[in-house]
Amino acid sequence: MPTSRSGTAAAGVTVLLWASAFVGIRSAGAHYSPGALALGRLLAGALVLGAVCAVRREGWPPREAWRGIVVSGVLWFGVYMVALNWGEQQVDAGTAALVVNIGPILVALLSARFLGDPLPPRLLAGMAVSFAGAVAVGSSMSGDGRASVVGVLLCVIAAIGYACGVVAQKPALARASALQVTTFGCLIGAVACLPFAGRLVHDVAHAPASATLNMVYLGVFPTALAFTTWAYALARTTASRMGATTYAVPALVVLMSWLVLDEVPGLVTLGGGALCLAGVAVARSRPRKTVESVPAPVPSGKEL
Repeated sequence: MPTSRSGTAAAGVTVLLWASAFVGIRSAGAHYSPGALALGRLLAGALVLGAVCAVRREGWPPREAWRGIVVSGVLWFGVYMVALNWGEQQVDAGTAALVVNIGPILVALLSARFLGDPLPPRLLAGMAVSFAGAVAVGSSMSGDGRASVVGVLLCVIAAIGYACGVVAQKPALARASALQVTTFGCLIGAVACLPFAGRLVHDVAHAPASATLNMVYLGVFPTALAFTTWAYALARTTASRMGATTYAVPALVVLMSWLVLDEVPGLVTLGGGALCLAGVAVARSRPRKTVESVPAPVPSGKEL
């Protein structure tokens, strides 16, 4: 299934905003607990998405789409966000980025098994190149090399939740709009995180305004907008190709950390980021169509 230009543009918006989320999480995570940060982000996103749905009169998704919406809402919007926030408090950013980047590989394997997505050589080669880049970025960003086992396991849980959520979301997009799937998935994720409501109230009362604004930013842009553009793009291509696209995130995180946080990357980090982008280009490319050779016309007897 080829990706349309609008789908490619939507995927680009998603990757850019998800990369910016790492900067926001790093700031807000210092003042908000993992569950409270996830709940606050999801509530902000659900409010924005709900308002847009009301204005557009989207209505409720059809019954056939609810299974995928519920699964993706619980696993991706809920489990993934809490586990990732918690995991990044246990391990350094490099280790977290490296472990979470097994997610696109799991997406490819699960979509091939349950959705019948093909695994062309270009996709596999591109993912291998991007994963090598992610390893380089993660290694260069790691601190003293000692990672918490609990932190690594939490990042693995986040990767599994992300992969299962993507595969569950894909069939739902065949029956409901991208806005409906994202809005109700975000709402279900918020409901799943309601046990952290008390902690959220406590953290809001004690956190600085900058951290709270970062949490709202995470809900409005990397959640409400980016998950909608993701769903729009996913509806127009395979889950495997969309999963491979997220390998551009580490490269953009390196660039944003350089520009926003003044964290100057080393040569290995820059090289790893370049590999991530190169792998995405290979994974999303399509083989050139071979032009069949037209046989030369046979001269008639009069021309001999």
